[in-house]
Amino acid sequence: MEVGKSRTREGGRAYSRGVPGLSGRVLVVDDNRVIRQLIRVNLELEGFEVVTAADGAECLEIVHRVRPDVVTLDVVMPRLDGLNTAARLRADARTRGIPIAIISACTQPETESGWSAGVDAFLAKPFEPAEMVRLVRRLMPGAVAPGDAEPVVRPAG
Repeated sequence: MEVGKSRTREGGRAYSRGVPGLSGRVLVVDDNRVIRQLIRVNLELEGFEVVTAADGAECLEIVHRVRPDVVTLDVVMPRLDGLNTAARLRADARTRGIPIAIISACTQPETESGWSAGVDAFLAKPFEPAEMVRLVRRLMPGAVAPGDAEPVVRPAG
């Protein structure tokens, strides 16, 4: 797990940088270290506090401790993929209300499964960092920025 610009080892105490005026806390889950870093840096530059996990199993281990405002998930990950992670987050009363965005190169069946699992938004890889920040900002409870375009919307019905 990575918090802010720090890393913690198994059993280590997680901490953040405590930046004044944070926009919210985001749990970024992706098995690719470079993608996690790209997402983390771009969100931190916009004032978000970021905690990272390498797969869905790690996400479920830490989500109650870090209490994120938004979770981003990759689909293809070892141990527990993003769609099953989303379904487990939705099945848990403590996490069912957390907005979930899939940031992944998804197939149409994966996208449909994601909607069924309760995913709130999708962003296809490769993505523009500014578009990713807008998406997270839009999902942040009570923090919709005026004029931000919505990269992805939930289908009607």
